[in-house]
Amino acid sequence: MTEKSALALDNQLCFALYSASHAFGRAYRQFLDPLGLTYPQYVVLLVLWEKDDITVKDIGEKLFLDSGTLTPLLKRLEAGGLIRRIRDREDERQVRIRLTDSGRALKEKAQDIPKTIGCILDLPSDEVSALRRQLGDLRGKLQAAVSKP
Repeated sequence: MTEKSALALDNQLCFALYSASHAFGRAYRQFLDPLGLTYPQYVVLLVLWEKDDITVKDIGEKLFLDSGTLTPLLKRLEAGGLIRRIRDREDERQVRIRLTDSGRALKEKAQDIPKTIGCILDLPSDEVSALRRQLGDLRGKLQAAVSKP
């Protein structure tokens, strides 16, 4: 690869991921807007629909987000009546997040979104699984590289 081609935008893996992420965001927006959700709020709810009543720290670890990014998302979800933030009784430093009845009910309305996005992608499930694994491996390598002393 020549020096010029090494810097060509189309040769950048990071740009391919960045632009694919934006395309995903646009695809999801048409389904999330009617629910009053942004994509980041949706992924927080995905975590809570999987396991309710967990700490902010647990959500952050699952989503690879720091509390500075997560806290405003949680405040908006709480203002929308979808979650409650409650201080942990055993450790007041911890904030627990619980779905409200409205937050639980929204799960039913969002139920078909993954299937619909899957139809848009039109990829066999084994390819989707392989791609998800590869991206997870890539994320792990990048995280390991930036956390080295």
